[in-house]
Amino acid sequence: MTTVSHTASEIADQPELWTRAAALAGDCAGLPKPGERVAFVGCGTSWFIGQAYAVLRERAGQGVTDAFAASEFPGVRDYDRVIALTRSGTTTEVLRLLADIRGTVPTTAITGTPGTPIMDAADEIVMLDFADEKSVVQTRFATTALALLRAHLGEDLSAAVRDAKIAVAAVPAPEFVAAEQFTFLGTGWSVGLATEAGLKMREAAGAWTESYPAMEYRHGPISIAAPNRITWVFGPAPEGLAEQVAATGGTFVAGELDPMAELIRVQKLAVAIAESLGLNPDEPRHLTRSVVLEGDES
Repeated sequence: MTTVSHTASEIADQPELWTRAAALAGDCAGLPKPGERVAFVGCGTSWFIGQAYAVLRERAGQGVTDAFAASEFPGVRDYDRVIALTRSGTTTEVLRLLADIRGTVPTTAITGTPGTPIMDAADEIVMLDFADEKSVVQTRFATTALALLRAHLGEDLSAAVRDAKIAVAAVPAPEFVAAEQFTFLGTGWSVGLATEAGLKMREAAGAWTESYPAMEYRHGPISIAAPNRITWVFGPAPEGLAEQVAATGGTFVAGELDPMAELIRVQKLAVAIAESLGLNPDEPRHLTRSVVLEGDES
């Protein structure tokens, strides 16, 4: 009997959780109001989700929105609110940042874990404990947080949920599982998701991956394209890029689903590669569920 990993099970839950998050979006105190100047902070996956949200919020005309790695936050400046995304609620860089800026600007934390230090570190809490995960690798929590944020911007996520169901049902192609290298590309808000796709493949499968804004790919990175290597675009592909990749002998994948659903396809592929290599996708090498630095164990 084959044991299904926590990661695989959590990937499959995403369509339902996106619907649940969208229903909550109108009742979440602490999420940005139109016109507020917002800084979004996080680490790793959370930072990449913030990059996607920042583009979406500005495109929706709701105000200046920037995204930073928590360790590289440049200061409060003239922000009206700081949003921190942390699944575990224990990430050292996020907690240190919130402590440093406490009382200078309103702060909101989106988290998946009650009873953690983040509960006291931020002024407002958005709790997504129904999307928390057992796996070290983040999949459903990150996309559910973005689903919540997209719905809060006024987006109708019904099409994204339909695409997510398609992605969950799809089986990764054997030639993708056997591929040597992957480059993920995005435009606009999908740049952050393309970056997250690369991280997911590295974390779960130890795969050789890179990621770039799509228009940057021809400024050098295309030199790595070759047979048995995949160039995967989230969202619309730049004109002529498919033909240029084909000329290298590489495989070009034009993502046709909502970019969050395309990310599900990559998550599933990462699990398939890990399993083909005898790796445990739930427990990647050298990684833990949360980065808690020495002296910050409380």
